[in-house]
Amino acid sequence: MKILYVREPTEEEMAKTLKWSVTTEKILQVVKSKGSITNTELQQATGYQPGTIYAQVSILRRMGLVEDDRSIVKLTSETSQTIKADLIENVQFIYELALAELELEAFEVKFTVANNLREFVLSSSPNIDKLIRRLAYFKTVGGRVTDYYRLTRYNRTSSVNQYLTHWIYPYKGKFHPQMIRALLNILALREDEVVLDPFIGSGTTAVEAQLLGINCVGIDISPLCVLQSKVKTESIKAIEDIKKLREDAVHSFSSSNRVNTLLADQATKSYGKFLNSINNEYVKNFYEMAKLVAISDNARRGRDIMQSFVKNLDLMIASVEDYVAVSRELNLKLGVADIRQGDSRNLQLKDESVQGIITSPPYSIALDYIANDVHAFSAMGCDLDKMRDEFIGVRGKGDVKIKLYNEDMVKSFAEMHRVLEKGRHCAIIIGDATYQGTKVKTINFTIEQCEKLGFTLIKNINKIIYGLYNVMQADNTLIFCKDR
Repeated sequence: MKILYVREPTEEEMAKTLKWSVTTEKILQVVKSKGSITNTELQQATGYQPGTIYAQVSILRRMGLVEDDRSIVKLTSETSQTIKADLIENVQFIYELALAELELEAFEVKFTVANNLREFVLSSSPNIDKLIRRLAYFKTVGGRVTDYYRLTRYNRTSSVNQYLTHWIYPYKGKFHPQMIRALLNILALREDEVVLDPFIGSGTTAVEAQLLGINCVGIDISPLCVLQSKVKTESIKAIEDIKKLREDAVHSFSSSNRVNTLLADQATKSYGKFLNSINNEYVKNFYEMAKLVAISDNARRGRDIMQSFVKNLDLMIASVEDYVAVSRELNLKLGVADIRQGDSRNLQLKDESVQGIITSPPYSIALDYIANDVHAFSAMGCDLDKMRDEFIGVRGKGDVKIKLYNEDMVKSFAEMHRVLEKGRHCAIIIGDATYQGTKVKTINFTIEQCEKLGFTLIKNINKIIYGLYNVMQADNTLIFCKDR
């Protein structure tokens, strides 16, 4: 990519640039001194990483101070049609703007960006209907509201990203749903193709794939992750049967919790009998999850367990009803979610059987997933000692813990490479961890190991959260292509 200097910034623009980062100003000065410079040369001249270069050039390009040969289109008076696309209001960070651009590029849409950084002008006669159906970061295209913006209005929470069933169970380290939808587009996954998430976690990839008509295989070693992912994607198949059992559920849960106690194993007899009486797996999973949400509220926040159960149960039912309603309203062809308990180090999938992978490996070195959800695991009757022997990143201490984690991740990357079709893409969201005061360079390790396997890194997007308000780097989105 070659970057071209366009003009000197005004005082107002320079003040705005400095508000973002002095890094942006430095890159502009280097480009100005050369007139034009390649991405590699700019990296050498500044010492900045490719992801940082990408983000800063995006800022300067949107301000009209530089151009590059990647996506710039000159619109003239002869342009037969110009169509505007406006970003959703909550888009505020540089990495989100970068993903929005990559979404458009994935659909071969050429564009320019207006100076307010929130409006895109599209050309080359884009397929507006497809953009309306698929895009994640845009509120309107050609004056029409996108499907994504409409479905996010079905939200029973105070968090903008916890629409539909995304909010169910407070799982730590959740994906940003909007980002996952964008990555599904960027990886060029089409309806009826299969995306794999070998660390399905809270099920975000499965929900977003389902909404786009993409089939998802979600695998996790944690029974809690498997349960919540199933509930979020499968409850829509049995919502009427779920509603019929609400009163029985409330009565039996109340009977099991007449003594105000935090001990989940004491809250079993009546409610356990209720669960065992349910033959429909979707319904049974739903009410098991409702119990765990209440137990979590009690353990984490000290809330009355009975009040929490009733409140969250009603919210869960309403959220599933919302899912059904928006699917009908938007005439969505929902993808199939295949959620399985399994091991990322030994995927029970055929070679080259998936068309894309989106995942975030566990941050277990820095976050103990078992301790974080011990109340739920105990309520599920899990063997905690056995889980510690099986979970990635939990085994061992000190250098041994890091060594075991790295070995497990190499096995997982190898399996991901094996099951992905040649020529298709894999997105890994990963961050460097800090363990016992030492920084563990997980990002570089991931890139090195994946490239050894036959992946080629084609994008490295820093999740730099210093866009309009603050400065903080969280993690990186690494996009690989399987070349061999």
